[in-house]
Amino acid sequence: MKKIVLATTLLAATFAFANPYAACVACHGANGEKVALGKSKIIKDLTKAEFVAALKGYQDGTYGGPMKGMMTGQVKGMSEATMQELADKIVK
Repeated sequence: MKKIVLATTLLAATFAFANPYAACVACHGANGEKVALGKSKIIKDLTKAEFVAALKGYQDGTYGGPMKGMMTGQVKGMSEATMQELADKIVK
């Protein structure tokens, strides 16, 4: 199981540098409809403000439960503009 999580993390991180949306899709699904690795919230159900606040919280270490370690790496260095673009794409 640890190998699967590690492989998923590395794959998602690789995509994140090229396309942050691809990193989201890898775990959360194309429309944010999945519970990532069986532990996350369904992100499409968040408001855009909640989504961006969660990303900022992961970035500064003030948000997150079991996925905190993985998500911190995903949002490291992500700009607020990118966070908003992701919110616009995923949260309807």
